[in-house]
Amino acid sequence: MSERIPVRTVEASPQIKKVPARPMKAKHATSDNQIFTRSFTGLFRTLRMSGAGFLFLLFFGTVWLNWGGRQAVLWDLSESKFHIFGATFWPQDFILLSALLIIAAFGLFAITVFAGRVWCGYTCPQSSWTWIFMWCEKITEGERNQRIKLQAAPWSLNKLARRAAKHTLWLAISVLTGLTFVGYFTPIRPLAEELLTLQIGGVSLFWVLFFTAATYINAGWLREAVCMHMCPYARFQSVMFDKDTLAISYDAARGENRGPRKRDVKPAEAGLGDCIDCQLCVQVCPTGIDIRDGLQMECIGCAACIDACDSIMDKMNYARGLIRYTSERELQGGKTHLLRPRLIGYVAVLVVMIGALALALVERPMVSLDVTKDRGLFRENGQGQIENIYTLKVINKTQQRQDYNLSLVDGDGFQLQGKTELSLAPGEIVDVPVSVAMTTERPASSSQTLSFKIADSDEPEVYSVAKSRFVAPMNR
Repeated sequence: MSERIPVRTVEASPQIKKVPARPMKAKHATSDNQIFTRSFTGLFRTLRMSGAGFLFLLFFGTVWLNWGGRQAVLWDLSESKFHIFGATFWPQDFILLSALLIIAAFGLFAITVFAGRVWCGYTCPQSSWTWIFMWCEKITEGERNQRIKLQAAPWSLNKLARRAAKHTLWLAISVLTGLTFVGYFTPIRPLAEELLTLQIGGVSLFWVLFFTAATYINAGWLREAVCMHMCPYARFQSVMFDKDTLAISYDAARGENRGPRKRDVKPAEAGLGDCIDCQLCVQVCPTGIDIRDGLQMECIGCAACIDACDSIMDKMNYARGLIRYTSERELQGGKTHLLRPRLIGYVAVLVVMIGALALALVERPMVSLDVTKDRGLFRENGQGQIENIYTLKVINKTQQRQDYNLSLVDGDGFQLQGKTELSLAPGEIVDVPVSVAMTTERPASSSQTLSFKIADSDEPEVYSVAKSRFVAPMNR
């Protein structure tokens, strides 16, 4: 006869009261799940608005700057050139752009390991534009309670006027955003003039309207849905978190049991924690979650709940920090380890990659040389020598006119024929046809490597080398 495992009844501990997830969802959102956020003030809101203001100034202002008679920052698709103030980058330099994107990715990994989704809450374009659109709602439709009432009210002239004003502001910001974004790829001044005079070309008009619609829909209508359902960052952030990651968290040990009370009532005497269950942290959340339910995928790390909770703690004369940036280890009674192997590894790799990119930018050759061999294999010239025909593509990447010399590297047994001295204007591209004759009687091989070199006449250390093949018959 087999033994049975004894069973005993275990009653739940009365110390911590379990609160259902999102108990005030109905108050925070309407029946169609539209979220109405409440206005608030605080340190983190100030930091976020200041940072977003700087980024908006950078985005909308940089495109109008001029440098050396041209737009300072312009990705000229028609000429395949990317201007960044005094530097000009070409398709051959796009590997540097790839390196920059990899550095940005590692930077995002490092900041996520250290402080969670601060990118999402403070600098993500989706979040930044959403806050601006929410501000438009506030000044046209009123505060949170007024917007809820307006949503439920039947259509009237007042409702129509307020909605029209809101959508007019949304569209104005969206058009300006679309125009500015396209202006980084097409000169902004003629583009803006063409748009205002309704003479804009079909391709430019399409992209302006495309990014206008994307901004209007994402920041005005989708909002938190983009963060929760479309952004991949929310899915893989948990892989990067560890017990020492600083994330926005609710201190349940201090806050429970939660419940309302008068200001002069001491929580311990009433058997309560510091949380008065005011729901303000839920009402200010742009994604509509209750941070007291624990870390959730929908949390974008904007710290709105921290500002809201701190304001209540101040009114109740309680210590701030019931909701705060903290780590799982600290919530469990331990001490957060800011410096840890994973974070140090990310930072070390990041520093190395930034250093390598800086070195590559400094050492980037300011002259480019590409070689294209003629389709014909070879030919015999008037002196009975075997010749191969090539086209050399030379690009002056500097902002001044430069003189160059063409030559062969280690060209024993070969002679370069054609134009070998060039003068190129800033950013000029020229195709130079040349031929190479074999001066030896018998080739060492039917196919040999040739190295062409273009060097600055005044600064020989500025040069570029490109290789090609020389083909000759073996039975001469």
